[in-house]
Amino acid sequence: MTYVITHPCIDILDRSCLDVCPVDCIIGDDGVDRMLYIDPSECIDCGACVPACPVDAIFAEEDLPPGSEEFIQLNRLYFLEKGAAQARVVALAPAVLAHRTQ
Repeated sequence: MTYVITHPCIDILDRSCLDVCPVDCIIGDDGVDRMLYIDPSECIDCGACVPACPVDAIFAEEDLPPGSEEFIQLNRLYFLEKGAAQARVVALAPAVLAHRTQ
């Protein structure tokens, strides 16, 4: 099991989770990335990031809300093919942002 950052992080990037992560496995390039990502190979499954997230975007893989399963692969993809992950988030963003305004 690892932790996963999901759609509420898109265009929020609060970074509170970075401050509490003991292994610095949460990444996001300022001004480039539209969300943060957890490196599944570095995450030690401590869960410290979960209560630190003000938008409830971080979940254990097994506790993902319905419809968020894609973010498991998206977090992994970022560390393999950053550009592909960034492009997918750009594609997802309009629907996420539209849902927030409803």
